[in-house]
Amino acid sequence: MRILSGVLFLSFFIVHLNAAEETIATVTKARGNVQLKRIGETSFSDLSSGFSLQSGDIINVGEPGFCMVIFLDDKSILKIRESTQFQFVESENTRTLNIEFGKLLSDVKKERQKDFRIETSVSVASVKGTQFWSVVNKMGFDKFYGLEGQVEIFNTISGQFVTLGPGEMTLSTATGQIVTAPASPEEVPEDPEAEFEEEIEEEVEVEVEEEEPEIEEPEEEIEEEVEEEAPEEEPEVEEPIEEPMEEVEEPIEEPSPEREKPFNMGLGIGSATIDGVIYNQLALRPEFRFGKLGVGLDMVIYIDNEGNFRKEEWDEVSDIADKFLYIRWAEKSDPFWFKLGALEGITLGYGGILSGYSNMMEFPSVRRVGINTGVNFAGFGAEIFMANVKDFARGGTLVGLRGTYTISKKIPLVLGVNYITDINQFSGLKDRDDDTYPDFFDDFPDSSKLWNDTDGDGIPDPHAGLDSSRWDIDADGDNLLSSLHGGTDVEELKPEPFSIEKNKSFATGIAFDIGYPILRTKSVSVDLYAEYNMLSFPAIDTQQFKRIERKGSGITIPGIRTNLFKFLNITFEYRIKREYFVPQFFDQAYDLNRVVAIEDEQGFVVYTKDMLVFKDESSKINSSGFFGSAGINIFNLAQLNASYTSMVADTIEFNSFSAFASLNAENIPKLSEASAFYQRNNEKNPFDFRNPSVNTILGYRVGYELSKGVSLVWDFRQFYRDTGSGLEPVKQTTIETQFNF
Repeated sequence: MRILSGVLFLSFFIVHLNAAEETIATVTKARGNVQLKRIGETSFSDLSSGFSLQSGDIINVGEPGFCMVIFLDDKSILKIRESTQFQFVESENTRTLNIEFGKLLSDVKKERQKDFRIETSVSVASVKGTQFWSVVNKMGFDKFYGLEGQVEIFNTISGQFVTLGPGEMTLSTATGQIVTAPASPEEVPEDPEAEFEEEIEEEVEVEVEEEEPEIEEPEEEIEEEVEEEAPEEEPEVEEPIEEPMEEVEEPIEEPSPEREKPFNMGLGIGSATIDGVIYNQLALRPEFRFGKLGVGLDMVIYIDNEGNFRKEEWDEVSDIADKFLYIRWAEKSDPFWFKLGALEGITLGYGGILSGYSNMMEFPSVRRVGINTGVNFAGFGAEIFMANVKDFARGGTLVGLRGTYTISKKIPLVLGVNYITDINQFSGLKDRDDDTYPDFFDDFPDSSKLWNDTDGDGIPDPHAGLDSSRWDIDADGDNLLSSLHGGTDVEELKPEPFSIEKNKSFATGIAFDIGYPILRTKSVSVDLYAEYNMLSFPAIDTQQFKRIERKGSGITIPGIRTNLFKFLNITFEYRIKREYFVPQFFDQAYDLNRVVAIEDEQGFVVYTKDMLVFKDESSKINSSGFFGSAGINIFNLAQLNASYTSMVADTIEFNSFSAFASLNAENIPKLSEASAFYQRNNEKNPFDFRNPSVNTILGYRVGYELSKGVSLVWDFRQFYRDTGSGLEPVKQTTIETQFNF
């Protein structure tokens, strides 16, 4: 048995060794300080033209230096500038270049046998046949410049991706940001081959001049033969130099639509808590990309401990919309763009009213389908945002509109206006059977035809259209009140429950802003802006709900945003508040406290967010203060973002604090991801972590890499609800094993 095991191990080692030693590319040009380190070697050695390259080889081009590589199978070409280091990683179906730092021009042929990818510490560029630059620094800021064709750029920190086309630049950072914009010609790195060719031509001319005296010495016949041979020899001298150049200069057609169909498959296996019940979860998450169109699905099955499937996700036609995690077209910098499904980090304008909104805070127990779309043309910009299409069908949802106008390129003054409204805050109350009576008030939350049970015995009160044999009023089944039997206690029927259809609660915000970039350099940018915001909550007076009218306004003047050396972002605002107003009223946690039902002695009572925020007269007092935020990338090891607001009126303080932190998992073995967040707004002491409030939300996400492409992910979120008798923590935990194919 030991002999057999030894033979198998030796066979595997030999096969692996042969695969590693297979030549995949050849160095066609090398000038200056160009070095190579092979697998198993501890130091670099000089590299020159003609060297064969293998999987695992690391190339380092110093300053000055230039190197050109051609792959043997598909004739794709790499041009490597000075101060660059990367490694070749070949597999059966994929060719990957792991770039640590530097500038590299890729000319990838469409007729290739393997998928071609550029990988950095924060980005992945997937190529289908194109020509583009990769510019990578050690601080976690990647830039990609499109020359021909298209490239899919994926940010591994945020999970977002964009499509890079000709004449465009994509910035992908360790903070999770990924943006595509038009590239100015002076930004694009220069192709160093032209300089290289000039050097070669000079060397060839020198060699020819040195050879001429030797050719002229022989007799005329020999001289004629030499002259006749000279033209034939010249192409032989220049052939190895110009052959790769001709392939690079060869025009490349745009990739056909059939080739622009990248496909990713994600599989999640684990557990999830929904409505307080723990389910086993099986999730299939394929992603399809067709150029600028991207589709992500989330097909999940939940199974309880008894082996029963949870049918709520599959029993209605409307559930089909929940299976689309997102559908998107293009990016916000394009003339037209949209995204349908999961929305996160939605901010309109400078965020005075709506900032960082997410419709995913209660996912997966509550699945919302949002819309975010817009257009850009001739200095005008327009954006539309809707939090949940399903809520809109019930008569309410959060809607936002923004319009902007830029005066001109010479005078880049930007004017903006925002309109945000919650059409009906009550649509945030859960109503499983869609009978317009929320589950809190519905005695039969799973039946659209029943809602009241006065005596609580499970038999319904009289309902319209209900068979009278099923009526029950007083718990004895005779459908008669106790007073008719000579009793002294008369039991009254419960009144009609609170109805979403018969009650409307609006919350509206309007904002006007103006901004101007006062400084723009490669290392520093400064924007100056001002914003005027208004909030309005109309009075409501029905049999089931009452709310007084509240209005307020806020002014930000001045506001300053600064980016220093492309790794530090700082924002400062001076704010003035008047009456019933709080900044970022529609924030990340808005769906959690948009409307709540609090239980008291008489049952559940409905409160909207404004009623909780402005519950006493002290919230009406005028105040002023400041807002500050900072985001920093710490040597590509961690990303930290924090903000703090302090508003003071006489002796009353309203303070807010939020923070987000993430680690670069590339620097920590076996860690695939790690992030955490905390938010607490409009409190006297937002740092009182031991005593949370309804304004507190927190969470974290940690992934442990079991093997390449397989991670165990723990996702935890927690917020608080006021039950009338105290705070109730609401915890949502998802544990799953994720597979990325």
